[in-house]
Amino acid sequence: MDTRHHWDAVYQAKSDADVSWFEAIPDVSIRMLERAGIGPHSCVVDIGGGESRLVDALVGRGFTCVAVLDIAGAALTRARQRLGTTASDVTWVETDVTADWTLKPMDAWHDRAVFHFLTAADQRTRYLTHLRNTLKMGGSAVLAIFALDGPEKCSGLPVARYSPDTLSEQLGSGFELVESTPHLHHTPWGATQSFQYSRFVRVQ
Repeated sequence: MDTRHHWDAVYQAKSDADVSWFEAIPDVSIRMLERAGIGPHSCVVDIGGGESRLVDALVGRGFTCVAVLDIAGAALTRARQRLGTTASDVTWVETDVTADWTLKPMDAWHDRAVFHFLTAADQRTRYLTHLRNTLKMGGSAVLAIFALDGPEKCSGLPVARYSPDTLSEQLGSGFELVESTPHLHHTPWGATQSFQYSRFVRVQ
């Protein structure tokens, strides 16, 4: 399957508020980043950020080192248009997270609803290589993925589901699980999806 075409088609067919993962305010993500000590002095990358409002929240709080990575150019274009003149303060990376790309070392890695789409072991290996190469030692990784009782598919694609412990096993010994919390996400049309948010610290 052409993954890039799939996601571009999704964003071209629907407005940002019509996709199941839409959040007007990414409260849980913001709280976890704040508890990690992430502030305007920090560098943050939002993996699969697309049209997420997290970048708006970070820029609005005075962050000047923010990157958004997404495979869907259509989503990034709409996000840049939404931000207007402040879009130039953000680094936009149009690529698959499992492809070849680099960023300077970051203090925080945020991923809401990307990792659970990586159902093949080689995809997860490439993802984790980027995570290790990008996140500073002592930096924080916040991952929000479908919980064990979450959906088995999203946007027509199969997903993997995790508990905090099984997600920790995937990341390996270089990441220490600091906190996790269940979250029931309400889609724009009133359905619910069971997520779990976990925060890890990069360790030796």
